[in-house]
Amino acid sequence: MAAISEASELNARSAWAVVDWFSDALDKTRFEGRFVGNMSALAVGPGGRVAALADRSLLFHLDAATYEPVEVVALYDENGKETDFEALVFDEDGTLLIASEEPAVRRFTPEGKFIERLPVPDSLLVEPRGRAVVNETFEGLAMQPGGLTLVASMEGALRGDESAYVRFQTWERESAGAGGEFRTGVQWGYERDGGLSLSDICASGDGRILVLERGFDRSVGNIIRLYLADPREADDITGVESLSGRDGVRLMDKTLLVDMVDCPPLGATNKQSQANPLLGNIEGMTITETTPDGRLKVLMVTDDNQSDMQTTRLYGLTVRLPEL
Repeated sequence: MAAISEASELNARSAWAVVDWFSDALDKTRFEGRFVGNMSALAVGPGGRVAALADRSLLFHLDAATYEPVEVVALYDENGKETDFEALVFDEDGTLLIASEEPAVRRFTPEGKFIERLPVPDSLLVEPRGRAVVNETFEGLAMQPGGLTLVASMEGALRGDESAYVRFQTWERESAGAGGEFRTGVQWGYERDGGLSLSDICASGDGRILVLERGFDRSVGNIIRLYLADPREADDITGVESLSGRDGVRLMDKTLLVDMVDCPPLGATNKQSQANPLLGNIEGMTITETTPDGRLKVLMVTDDNQSDMQTTRLYGLTVRLPEL
């Protein structure tokens, strides 16, 4: 892909992560007559292709080396309707698990045919059926190593929970692939930074979870922080009616990996006012590679909302994880 700007690790402002490069080559382009933008999620599929999910019911397959579109698939729900899809993972058999803001998690064939819909606990449904707030439901999706545990993150808090606390829902199965039926599992609690929401998650490969927090402040522009969350000692909060900082519940531990406002701008420009012109409305991320020394190559993408003032931008990061 052309127009990639790169950074040296010597310019990193974090002990754990560096932004290696960015590219705006996809911005305001079209592929097979479809607008390439509105990106909400990324995932690596069979053969190493990167899938980029647009929240306008489109899935773009990108070349693993150039990140140029090579295929586009239209997605529809079980009623044949377009849906605001927000998160994506590939199962081991190549089928896709996609979360949306109803909230729902659906399975699709690689060709985009609907297969099934996973169960969602009543409490996570949108009011008045449940306690979730419209547009603050499932925003991230991750498959833990082994393919037996699926994790979804809520974008915002449930009614009745303190606003800083969001819930992660899990599903469990006995065998991987579409033949293994998912059943709802435990919930974990996570404390987000003030004013930020959860944009995406992905499995780090060792049981922990990368968490992308984002926000927007008119005085500084986009705020993007990457955390590492550890659920190993977290309590199951499924039966906790009101999640707060005073109830003695153990949340997931979180470690800041990088606050991207501190990263070198790499020569980036921006049509919006930003404290760091490199930043944008980052919505999706995936791990494309684990290096021999255990570092993660992370790919991120912005959602341009099909706006002339915003950009579809890809970022490549190298992330080193704190030891377990």
